[in-house]
Amino acid sequence: MSQFTKRTKSLPFVMLFAGSIFMGCGEKKEGSEDEQANTEVVMEAENSEAEINQLSQKEKEEGWEMLFDGETTKGWRGYLKDSFPTQGWVIEDGALKVQGSGAGEAGNGGDIIYDEEFKDFELSLEWKVSEGGNSGIFYLAEEIEGEPIYTSAPEMQILDNERHPDAKLGEDGNRQAGSLYDLIPANPQNAKPAGEWNKASVLVYRGTVVHSQNGENVVEYHLWTDQWKEMVKDSKFKDWENFINAGGEDKKGFIGLQDHGDDVWFRNIKIKRL
Repeated sequence: MSQFTKRTKSLPFVMLFAGSIFMGCGEKKEGSEDEQANTEVVMEAENSEAEINQLSQKEKEEGWEMLFDGETTKGWRGYLKDSFPTQGWVIEDGALKVQGSGAGEAGNGGDIIYDEEFKDFELSLEWKVSEGGNSGIFYLAEEIEGEPIYTSAPEMQILDNERHPDAKLGEDGNRQAGSLYDLIPANPQNAKPAGEWNKASVLVYRGTVVHSQNGENVVEYHLWTDQWKEMVKDSKFKDWENFINAGGEDKKGFIGLQDHGDDVWFRNIKIKRL
């Protein structure tokens, strides 16, 4: 038997009990510090990431504004209409949903717009498309009687790349998700499959436009330049003067969401004026 063991045996029981209490208190103190550190991490996460259809404290400080509250259609109306469509669009699980008509482009509700024009901005949202689905995000749109929204507004494409034929049409994939529809292909092509949420953003600043998809910049171009005009001249938009001059004289327009006749969901729609 070692000297240490003998000495321990000879210690009064009270001394050993007191030591145990002391060690326990020390462990408790250390645990409290860990709990405090974990609490700080949680608080930091809460400040940086908001709930669905809500702004984080950081986003509020940066000037972001919600365009959809997840519960009502406040602020939205049909294109060339005074109110929100009575059919074809619903709110489902905190998302604005296009209800598919099953007839391709012949949607039931029509395209919708947010009832305010924006000039320089960053738009951010999440979208999810059904199998074989097609839709789009319009910006700098004008309301022109008798004309559909796409004759004046550039479009960030929304698509099920795996199933919808548009993915194989156009040139070099310029009709796939994230692309400037029928003009510039999204590169890299990083859209998630049908049924999964994708994060998209469109930045417009003094003619410079950037599409981002799932955290990567996939398109960049410059409105109103000679290069822009040449590109449009060689496209299906060549005869649409309002498209060439997107945003009109004031260089501003509406944000729009497309009803292409397929089930598509939108949420976390927010904007920051630049």
